[in-house]
Amino acid sequence: MKNNQFAIVPTDLATKKQELTRLHLLQDGDQDLSAKDLWLTLLTRINPDGHTAAADQEWKNGLLATPDLSIEQWAQSNSALTTDVFYLVALQLLHFEPALDFAIDQPMAAMKKINLPFEAHDQWDVGAVISAFYLLLNTSTKNGQNLLDRLTVAGLFTWTFDLPASQKPLFFNGKPMACFDPEKFIREAVYVETDMDTDNDGHADLVKVEITRPQDTNHGLKVPVAFTASPYYQGTNDQWGEKITHHVNETIDRKEKNDVAPSEPHFNLDFDRQTVNGHADQATESFSYQPSYSLNDYLAARGYAVVISAGIGTKDSDGLQTCGSPEQVDSMKAVIEWLHGDRRAFTDRTSGIEVKANWCNGNVGMTGRSYLGTLSTAVATTGVAGLKAIVSEAAISNWYDYYRENGLVMAPGGFQGEDADVLAAETFSRTKRPADYRRIESTNNAYMKGLLLAQDRTTGNYNAFWARRNYLPNVDHIKCDVMMVHGLNDWNVKPSNVKHLFDALQEVDVTKKLILHQGQHIYINAFQSLDFSAMVNLWFANKLWGVANQADELLPDVLVQDNAHEQTWTPYHNWSGNHETTLNLTNNSLTAADVHDHAQVDYQDQQDDAVYKEWCKHPAKWSHALLNDNDGHFSAHFLTAPLKSDWLLRGMPMLNVRMAASVDHGILSAWLVDRGTDKRLTTSPVVLGKGTLQEAYHYGNDDLREFQFQKEATPAKTISYGHINLQNRHDASTVDDLKPGEFVDVELPLQPIFHTLKKGHQLELILFGTDYGMTLRGNEAIRYQIDTYNSSLIIPDDQQ
Repeated sequence: MKNNQFAIVPTDLATKKQELTRLHLLQDGDQDLSAKDLWLTLLTRINPDGHTAAADQEWKNGLLATPDLSIEQWAQSNSALTTDVFYLVALQLLHFEPALDFAIDQPMAAMKKINLPFEAHDQWDVGAVISAFYLLLNTSTKNGQNLLDRLTVAGLFTWTFDLPASQKPLFFNGKPMACFDPEKFIREAVYVETDMDTDNDGHADLVKVEITRPQDTNHGLKVPVAFTASPYYQGTNDQWGEKITHHVNETIDRKEKNDVAPSEPHFNLDFDRQTVNGHADQATESFSYQPSYSLNDYLAARGYAVVISAGIGTKDSDGLQTCGSPEQVDSMKAVIEWLHGDRRAFTDRTSGIEVKANWCNGNVGMTGRSYLGTLSTAVATTGVAGLKAIVSEAAISNWYDYYRENGLVMAPGGFQGEDADVLAAETFSRTKRPADYRRIESTNNAYMKGLLLAQDRTTGNYNAFWARRNYLPNVDHIKCDVMMVHGLNDWNVKPSNVKHLFDALQEVDVTKKLILHQGQHIYINAFQSLDFSAMVNLWFANKLWGVANQADELLPDVLVQDNAHEQTWTPYHNWSGNHETTLNLTNNSLTAADVHDHAQVDYQDQQDDAVYKEWCKHPAKWSHALLNDNDGHFSAHFLTAPLKSDWLLRGMPMLNVRMAASVDHGILSAWLVDRGTDKRLTTSPVVLGKGTLQEAYHYGNDDLREFQFQKEATPAKTISYGHINLQNRHDASTVDDLKPGEFVDVELPLQPIFHTLKKGHQLELILFGTDYGMTLRGNEAIRYQIDTYNSSLIIPDDQQ
């Protein structure tokens, strides 16, 4: 294991003493002890199973203080406390195993190799013991949780559950502890009134909001909120989505400049609001089941109220599912306005009894991945009061970049045939209440027909439908601080989404943090090598509790997981490199040297019928064939020479190609490939422990995960890609003419990268037509020609 921690707050000795005293770990008279006796006393107090002197003695007899003596044996000797003794014991407390994880005669070598924080002292006095012990509590154990959290999970601090509300939360090292009893959480539901009527029934849409909050909030404690906007939360219609999934085995059509899609259906603007018939101090409805999101479980035990809403068009709410539209965003914004005290909510759907979020301190942070993170980003662009911070993971910033690309209908990786209407159907969970659905069925059907036409699968152009779902033009409205998390190998929500958002935020006066991991479309809060949950706790403690904990300074501006080394996370100040390398194309190579030959390379896009059908059925076989199409049957390959040293590529590559198609329409697709036989990180994290991560005492669990090198070497890995319709050479909304055989210049930005190309590897560019995993698959007889002399690839990198 290699540890990477960023949420440890530098703390002075006086504060360390205060915080340890608050936890009853440091007590009256302790500082009069010798350094050795104080250390032994502190060790005894963190034994969660020790209730008698005999039990404590047995516990210490099970831990080594030296290679030959247990702690109990060493305690009887005249030996003084040393750095080696302290950290040999520390490694065992952190659940590292002797012989397997470290050598018992070299504890400090292990501390350095695992990258664990430590304090070395020539002479250990009382202050040194207190300081090092405090740091040890903040140090990650072998399962990625810090020692304090492991002791909390073991029940050492359950006495904090009974503290008066006025003394909560307990903060340790700038972060709230899990001092709230999950068995006494209050679970309640309210109905927030929106400013819209998307189901056109003449009444303002109500959205159901489910709340989990500490019991202490009934006794005067006001807490911040971790709000997750999840259209999936009330259930999904997977079979509905499968039924209307679009056929993709069809040709792209030639476009005309006057091809314009119909407008999206409009919603009723004349509607009534509910009459207030009274007020209640608390909600009257509750709920029994809440799908687990382990980061929210972690936060709930630490005093954050967890609020979840599925928004309009979902079970127990009004309205229609509109897939990322301003209406859906405003329905989630309305929840924050209620939490902040600026909007009405009711105890139920019909009585008109208003209820306020009197238990909330008015500060809200948003969490969630994919659609959930997308809505976090979208709501942030409204500038709504009360939203102080978001943690948006794998989030869409522009829905066009999710379902389209440069004038092409484009599938999210792994979901060929999905589109906005399919997602709307899948998340329209009002179907889960049959009588409610019958009342709204005809209205929803009419809207879905209009949605299908407005999204325009015919041309794939950028239009008004997609403009309403593009949040980037409103980034300057963001007032909250933003933490973005994204996978560099996420082919579902492609990395360009977060790159465009991150770049746009550079001109906005808010704090912005970016974490890039080597995963696909995943959460990273249960990784062994990174203290992500603690980082979020630090972030929210600063933004929502108002704790001066140096979060902005401690958390890196850009944090990147290394692809060339296991469990390595490196801080940077920005994404893009400080340099660009231009590579010219020749017959079959990429070179930084000047090119003088006017070679042309051509390839065709049509396959034998049997091959075509097989690739449509199994796109992985197509991608394997593409990587191995060395004869250039249906692609063109260009490689650099083997690298003489490692090369860090960082930013958005730009491909410039002069090319022609044999017909009056066509596709240019491109892959960038790391070519070189090597063991690479697994495409998905490996589960190291099933359900082994508890979030608090008897509450919440998750699988411990980590990326590891594959057991077998692979010859290549695709690291970036891009696609463009040859009739959208200037932008996605403008149709250009294309004549058969006419050479045109095409500029194609590829997906952004942060990738180390290792010594001896080669960078490969592959140009082709149909992408069987993402584009339409018409198997049309088109031949493409590349003018290599007028083509180049620009790679952002670090100056070598």
